[in-house]
Parts: sequence; structure tokens; C-alpha cells
Amino acid sequence: MFILQNISKTYAKAHTKAVSNLTLTINKGEIFGFLGPNGAGKTTTIKLLTGILFPDEGSITVDGFSLKEEPIKAKKTISFVPDTPETFSKLKASEYINFIADVYGIPTDIRQQRIKEYADMFGISDVLSAPIASFSHGMKQKLFLTASLVTDPDNWILDEPMVGLDPESAFKLKELMRKRASEGKTVFFSTHVMEVAEKLCDRIGIIKKGQIVFCGTQEELKAAYGGEGKSLEQIFLELTAQSGE
Repeated sequence: MFILQNISKTYAKAHTKAVSNLTLTINKGEIFGFLGPNGAGKTTTIKLLTGILFPDEGSITVDGFSLKEEPIKAKKTISFVPDTPETFSKLKASEYINFIADVYGIPTDIRQQRIKEYADMFGISDVLSAPIASFSHGMKQKLFLTASLVTDPDNWILDEPMVGLDPESAFKLKELMRKRASEGKTVFFSTHVMEVAEKLCDRIGIIKKGQIVFCGTQEELKAAYGGEGKSLEQIFLELTAQSGE
């Protein structure tokens, strides 16, 4: 569970806030979709959620732990899959997964079981001994998904996770997201694919120019902005075009 209260962040060379006075709660047991046009503040918000960046103002708690006051305890509840899986390219895939497992203190027997389960699921078991540098984007994405799941996170953050995945792997990922939410865990993901968000999310948040312009269920969105006849994509385009223009 994430609670963001009055979060603001300005980059040193920018004249405007990348995120401005943002307040948001992401609950346990839900899939939360984070939507917004390019440059809206999605990536900045995700970096704040994961502790990669620190807010200029406001506070963030993760399962009751302050990211500022208790960063290690907070981060141990999180696994993050970035939109550009380009780190640690000199390592072998198995070395990277075990490195992540070591950081989180996952016992050997448990990690081996999970590595087998998820590497088999995403079809990378036969390349675990290969260097990451030899992987395609899609293979790196599968590796990062596998490594993130070895920690069995209570809070799973995914930034554009479907990009580069083949249809079978994308389907399996969506099934995993549903399963984890049904187990009471938090799944937070950003996407530009409205059809995925429409079918998968329990609630959505829409950000425009660093500010949340909507947060709630799709039923609440349609009731407020367009009725049952409009798709999420239509309402999203209208809402992001109207807000702040």
C-alpha cells in the first residue's frame, strides 16, 4: 500500500514542477493503473514511489514505512520493473537474479523454487547462463519480471511492462497481476495501452502536467466524464486535452 501526501518535485534545470502537490493512495489487493501523456509526470512519480528520487515536499509511506525515515524497510516491500531494462548488462542472467535475491535476503531453497517457476513461465530457463548483453529487449523484460517476482513483493511496480513482450508472455503477466492482487498484494503499473488498463485495472489514476486529474474506478470515471457509451481511451484523450490547456 502506498500513501503519497502533497508530493512535489522540481528538477534543477526545469522551470515548472514535474509533480505538483500530488496526493494519492494505492490500496492493498488492487491493480492500480497510472495513465498520462508523455511528460505528464508518470516516470517521476514512479521514481518517487521507489525511492530513486526524493520529493521536495510531501511524504510517502509504503505499508506504513516512511520512505524518508525508514527507506530500507519500505524498499524491502517493493519490486520494480523499469520501462528500460538496461542495467547490469555484463552479468549473466542467473547472476543478476541471484544478486537481486541476495539484496532481499531470499533463502537459497526458496529462490531456486521461484527462479524455476518464473523462468519457466516466461520461457527464459534455457538462457539463464547467457550474458544479459546478448538479450533482446523482450528477453530483458522477461528477466526483470522474473527477478522482481523472486522477491515475492507485497508492492509490485511496473513501468510500461507490456512493451517488448510477445502475446503469450503479456497474457501470463496479466494473469500474474490479477493473482497477486487477489492475494492482497498491491500492483501499480503505468501504461499507454488503454485497452489493457480498461480490462485489468480496479482503479486508475490520470496525471496531466504533474497533477492528478482523476483517481477512481472506471465506473466513477464514466459517470463523471462521459457515460457508459464512451471508452476509457475516449475519456482519457478528452480529459488530458482539457485539463490545464
